[in-house]
Amino acid sequence: MSAQIELRDIDKHYGAFHALKRVNLNIEKGSFVALVGPSGCGKSTLLRSIAGLETITSGSISIAGAPMTGVPPRKRDVAMVFQSYALYPHMTVEQNLTYSLRLHGVGKAEAIQKAAEVAATTGLSALLKRYPRELSGGQRQRVAMGRAIIRNPKAFLFDEPLSNLDAALRVHMRKEIRSLHDRLGATSVYVTHDQIEAMTMADHVVVMRDGRIEQQGSPLELYDRPVSRFVAGFIGSPAMNFVNAVVGADGRSAVLDTSGGGTVLLPEALDVGRAIVVGLRPEHLRAVADKGQFTLIVGNVESTGSTTFISSDDELVTLVQSERTGLAAGDRVPLTIASEHVHVFDPETGLRI
Repeated sequence: MSAQIELRDIDKHYGAFHALKRVNLNIEKGSFVALVGPSGCGKSTLLRSIAGLETITSGSISIAGAPMTGVPPRKRDVAMVFQSYALYPHMTVEQNLTYSLRLHGVGKAEAIQKAAEVAATTGLSALLKRYPRELSGGQRQRVAMGRAIIRNPKAFLFDEPLSNLDAALRVHMRKEIRSLHDRLGATSVYVTHDQIEAMTMADHVVVMRDGRIEQQGSPLELYDRPVSRFVAGFIGSPAMNFVNAVVGADGRSAVLDTSGGGTVLLPEALDVGRAIVVGLRPEHLRAVADKGQFTLIVGNVESTGSTTFISSDDELVTLVQSERTGLAAGDRVPLTIASEHVHVFDPETGLRI
């Protein structure tokens, strides 16, 4: 597969603020790439730089092999879908869909025909004569996507498009966007702060931090082997538990600094007495009837009906169970975890050991 979008040594400054720092990224043709990270990490700035809405300070961007330095947004042949939908309120759905075609000299009959085809693809056929004010949030987002699709661009750029929707509709629209991407064989770059969106929609996830790429790979690569405590804490829901520990006398166990005490087996031997941070995903912890590796002293129990979240009294460890429980604050729960599910990080650098 060839790279549809290539970013080389991208730097972006806003005065003294260094927003993007030597970003290098290849986005393959036909792939769905998610840029994810906390607010202010640079993901939207990077997306807007690809679109040409931001001028990079240094580095190079190419789209479909063509260099984009100095090329204005309208000539980059990419389509952007915004969080705010950015629809023209005085135009019908059909007029919103055909606007860009008419700007480029496409005849009225052809533009209307293309709008009908896109409307059928996006479930808008019955809404073509309505105005944006007459549509729900999900319908407006479909119009925004339809307006992008009708141009048949080289790439689709999504800037947190689902942030304004309620939780149930977001889940539905995630599936719709991914399904549409697959049907069109499109190249999509999707910005979100929601790691669940990134994990469920993307082929390739790029985790950003302070203007840099912290790690990139498939969703499961990031989940199974995060390169740092930052990535480990950002990918996965509920978030990974982090516990200070010291390598035990055998070199293969970690003595945990928790109120319940105990040890876990490490995936490989380390220097005896070394200070480490142990990462334990809540879904990998198992409650056992007899003596476990370590003990959780219950501080709080929360149930959603199908899932129970049990937090320790020192709030360092959370356990997830699929069954309901009669546990209460103060109860002691023996826990165990397989060594291959134990993540180890350096307490100073935060990097994986």
